Amino acid sequence: MKHALFAVTALLISAVGFSQASYTPTDAGSKVHFTIKNFAIKTGGDFKGLTGAIKFDPAKLTTSNFAVSVVTSTIDTDSEMRDDHLKEDDYFDVVKYPLINFKSIRITTSGVKGRFYMFGNLTIKGITKPVEFGFSATPSNGGYLFDGTFDINRLDFKVGEESISLQDKVTIALKVFAKK
Repeated sequence: MKHALFAVTALLISAVGFSQASYTPTDAGSKVHFTIKNFAIKTGGDFKGLTGAIKFDPAKLTTSNFAVSVVTSTIDTDSEMRDDHLKEDDYFDVVKYPLINFKSIRITTSGVKGRFYMFGNLTIKGITKPVEFGFSATPSNGGYLFDGTFDINRLDFKVGEESISLQDKVTIALKVFAKK
């Protein structure tokens, strides 16, 4: 019995000693930005309300993971009228789908120091699609600044309808500050 108790205690101590640092994403120091062409002119906006959990250690990528959300009703395109329209059912339907979620599946190195590659699932309006993108992880103020960009097709997530004036491709640029 003493040996079993000792083994469990040693296992718990080693797990704590080797556990990965957990970080919380914050709006302060972060930017979740999207860009889309409308009538061939680039326009865009931002989301706020970052929540979630990030476990990240560049030396332990196999156990690193991201589960992060933004609040859809925080959309800000610098036009209140456009924001109100984008909150309706045909775009983000913020009442029924209050969050956009991202959950990583796998993180790998990219071969460039400080650069990594993320594989994960993005959920918008209850529709989940795989995304993958390169990102950097820079230590900053006791946490990390994660910076990456990827493209999605808005129609894959039923955000709006086919349009002659509005492009289907949306570029998402992330600068997420996460602290301990």
